[in-house]
Amino acid sequence: MPADEELFGALLYLEGRARALKSTEARRTAAVERVRLWEYLRQQADIHQVRAVDDARAANAEWAELAPALAVRAPSAAYNKALRLRAAVLSNPADPERPLRRTPEAVLLAEQQAAAKAAAERRAGEEAARRHALLEPAASRLLKHRAELDDDDDVEFWLDQIEAVLPHCETPTQFVSLGIYVEALVREVRKSSYAERLAVLSENARSAIAAAGQLVTSG
Repeated sequence: MPADEELFGALLYLEGRARALKSTEARRTAAVERVRLWEYLRQQADIHQVRAVDDARAANAEWAELAPALAVRAPSAAYNKALRLRAAVLSNPADPERPLRRTPEAVLLAEQQAAAKAAAERRAGEEAARRHALLEPAASRLLKHRAELDDDDDVEFWLDQIEAVLPHCETPTQFVSLGIYVEALVREVRKSSYAERLAVLSENARSAIAAAGQLVTSG
């Protein structure tokens, strides 16, 4: 198929030669495909028009100036039409599989919900980064005393996980993974089956475990 920027011309070409196909079934199949591709083009036009409106507004264009460009008469109508066009670039918060209703109310609600979700994700990311700044040195201290700690299959497993993720821990997901691994390690060394080993650890190793445990407990 042609690229998006060539599709309009290709569809006009096919439209002009639609009756050249001899088979009725072939003409039907081709026409249905043209309907599908015109719908795709229409959706792309909405997306690009939204971007153009956003660029115009960013360049201080007034709604009165945009009204004739949007084929409406009043500034308020231009605003509402631009708002409805934004439905093309927003997902439906109630059902992502269905298109968003093209009403100003539905678009405003979707934008508010998207903004709230983005703010929540941003706060979660900031909290994960803050916690990681505390957890990273504690995890490093645990690895520093690995030779003393890993005399146990479960403890060794969690130390392996910490050692694997710690050098490349950069994303919120990796921050969370590191926290889970450290918490699991602390849980294992606090088990009664590890008590005998814990008793003979060096003071520095026990201090590293205590520091990690304090972070885990503080949440």
